[in-house]
Amino acid sequence: MAPLVSDDTTENGPAPQRAQLLRDRIREAGVPDSLRRTLAERFDEIAGPSGLVAVRACVVPNGSGESGEDSAQDPFAGLSDSFLYVRREEVADRVADCWASGFNAEAVLYREHRGLDPFAARVAVGVQRMVPATRSFVAFTRDPRDGSDRCVIAAAYGIGEGIVAEKADIDHFFVDHATGAIEARVEVKTRALGRDPDRPAAGPVRVPVDPALADRPALSDREVREIAALTARVEDHFGGPQDIEGAIDPDGTVHLVQARPIVAAPPEAPVHLWDNNNITESFPGVSCALTYSLGRELFEVGFTDLYRRMGVPASQIRRNRERLRRMVGYLDGHIYYAIDNWYHLHGLMRCFRPLWSTWEEALGVAGRERKPVGRLARVVHLTEIAGRALAHPRRVRDFLRWWDEFHATTDVSAAGPAEVVATYRALWTEVGRRWGLTLANGVFLFTATWAVGALLRRWAPGADRSVLNGMLSGGRPNRSALALHSAVDLATLAGRSPALRAAILSDTDPRLLWAELTAGRHGTAFADALREHLRRYGDRGLADLKLEALTPREEPWTVLHAVRAYLRQGQTVADITATGDRVNRDARRELRRHVRQPPRRAVLRVLFTAMRTLLRVREDTRFCRSQLFGDLRAMLLRLGEHLVAAGRLDHPRDVLDLTVEEVLGAFDGTVAGADLRSLAAVRGAERAGWIEADRTFPPRIATGGDQPLTVALETAVPEPATAGGGQGPAELVGLASCAGTVRGRAMVVLEPTVTADETRDRILVARATDPGWLFLMMSAKALVVERGTLLSHTAITGRLLGIPTVVALPEATTRIPDGAVVEVDGAAGTVRILDGDS
Repeated sequence: MAPLVSDDTTENGPAPQRAQLLRDRIREAGVPDSLRRTLAERFDEIAGPSGLVAVRACVVPNGSGESGEDSAQDPFAGLSDSFLYVRREEVADRVADCWASGFNAEAVLYREHRGLDPFAARVAVGVQRMVPATRSFVAFTRDPRDGSDRCVIAAAYGIGEGIVAEKADIDHFFVDHATGAIEARVEVKTRALGRDPDRPAAGPVRVPVDPALADRPALSDREVREIAALTARVEDHFGGPQDIEGAIDPDGTVHLVQARPIVAAPPEAPVHLWDNNNITESFPGVSCALTYSLGRELFEVGFTDLYRRMGVPASQIRRNRERLRRMVGYLDGHIYYAIDNWYHLHGLMRCFRPLWSTWEEALGVAGRERKPVGRLARVVHLTEIAGRALAHPRRVRDFLRWWDEFHATTDVSAAGPAEVVATYRALWTEVGRRWGLTLANGVFLFTATWAVGALLRRWAPGADRSVLNGMLSGGRPNRSALALHSAVDLATLAGRSPALRAAILSDTDPRLLWAELTAGRHGTAFADALREHLRRYGDRGLADLKLEALTPREEPWTVLHAVRAYLRQGQTVADITATGDRVNRDARRELRRHVRQPPRRAVLRVLFTAMRTLLRVREDTRFCRSQLFGDLRAMLLRLGEHLVAAGRLDHPRDVLDLTVEEVLGAFDGTVAGADLRSLAAVRGAERAGWIEADRTFPPRIATGGDQPLTVALETAVPEPATAGGGQGPAELVGLASCAGTVRGRAMVVLEPTVTADETRDRILVARATDPGWLFLMMSAKALVVERGTLLSHTAITGRLLGIPTVVALPEATTRIPDGAVVEVDGAAGTVRILDGDS
């Protein structure tokens, strides 16, 4: 190791000249004779008298607290010299050259830039046997671009200097630590760096690559995995992410040449990730402040209850209260998941670890790299989930019994403000201790989905997604389906009377027609059926979780739009259920064809039954959620009436532009300020501006965390889509959700203001749907949406109706022209844009 060098005699000269003088002085001094003899002896031990070595310089701490090369924060890599193919008689001179390189001009300037003494350096020199490499690699234990947990390998023919100096053609390999999956980007390789036998003294020179190897990957999959495992051991040894260089000799032996910490990126402002791939089903477009505040509160109390049910200690839940309050954000009126908080909070559930990828697919969020879960740990976690699921059926029955009783007996239409506030508070207390069950159902559903997917890949590798989709079709209808069945039954009942049929199909104003029908002008049986339908299903409508939406409870005559469409179609409930059962029978035949062993089929059928049951529970509890928001809407609008009577608001619906805390606080004394009228007016104008601007937000957004969100949104960066693609401009690819192939004209629906009549026999194309779209979906020939997952409402409804369905097709509403003839293949997940007639 060279001693610390400082030269006072050149302190007044320009830095480059001073550095050159120091380099020349070190070279003139050379290596002491005693060290020269030691180097020769050690050379013989390492490489043999006729061998070759590599001589590498490395800047190290000088004892004054300044860091050296072995630091991710202060790297000197590349600023000092190294020499390859060094012979015995050259080694001492090359060591002196390495010492001198501590004062290369770029090294001096770097130290000056870092605030270090530019003319003080300590250089260590390593001498290694030269590996006769036919291939080399540079590997990072973490992705150096974003720090994600995957190994990145750059490999080339020849020696590693060709990779570092970019003098060779390089292949890249990305290894997912969680799954072991390899992504390869292979180049045509014509250049390499190595030793030319005809010019041995020339050192590393460019050499041609054998044409027979040009198209082949520089590394086999086995070698990629071996190198990835090596990097993991090196990272574990040093306790941090590493930048590793290695070589492979002609026998295929992998040699580790050097390792240093990965250069740490400079500190950056925090970045917040927002995602609405799944939540847009519930809150599409712009939502009012009251909707956002209520939704945020439901997320907080619901997931608090979930984590309690899944065994997260109360102390951890308390420590994460602020994250629970920030699970969703309000981005210029659009509701988004605060995705980083979701990952952190779900990570509190230890038993959830095997389910990350299934959860990400179900929510449509981009996957994150993470360490794989060991086999024993996976068994332990899944066993815990199975144990918690044993009591789930009983708890579901208790939950539905509680909710049905509350919903049936709650009416605040004539209640005073104190009674309304008390009812709201009492309801919210029960929601806080019960609603986590609806979310626990999702954990059990993810578990069953994970198990089915793993077994299908293992036992039926040739089966496509239509088997899974078909096996989820049919069975006992959920509450959303029963709402549809009820409307179809109304149409069937109306079709039995020519006069009633003619009245419904007439151009009579729906408001007047509703009054006539419910007054018994066409018989009391139909009038009673209408009122019963409204009582049971009046809270289910388009965007019914948005408190600003008008549901059939507020506008009962809108029920007649669906009845009219179904009356024209002539379809019955039996037809609908028969379609779902047929799809299920077809899937069962496919399952028998792909899985010959009866015991395996029995296991899969049990799991499919569990999935179908859990999906039905999910849709049942989602229907309860629509009713919950319906009851809360009624309570808050009733309080709006009282605020109008007190002179605090101009109209009851002005409460839509207040928060829940402000509406309740106006009565219980917890609101800051009394001028609710002005506050509602300002927010109302802002919401109208958002709606008028019609800004289409991307599904995933990254914003800087060091600015107010409204400012950060101006420079927000859309994150890449996680699904989609296509073979060309005429074929688009999404996620297959329900099998079948149909052709028809596309109908692009951005806002659900159309009727079921208008979507009849059309290919319904939308950004996303919610349960209230069910009446429109039933009239369509196929469904295509930009958002959604295998477990989303659109996919479930497609299977319920037995019509081809494709979800997660990015930009479908802009890439598919309205009115274009398209072909939808629900089994392949493709949409082809055709020319000509359907």
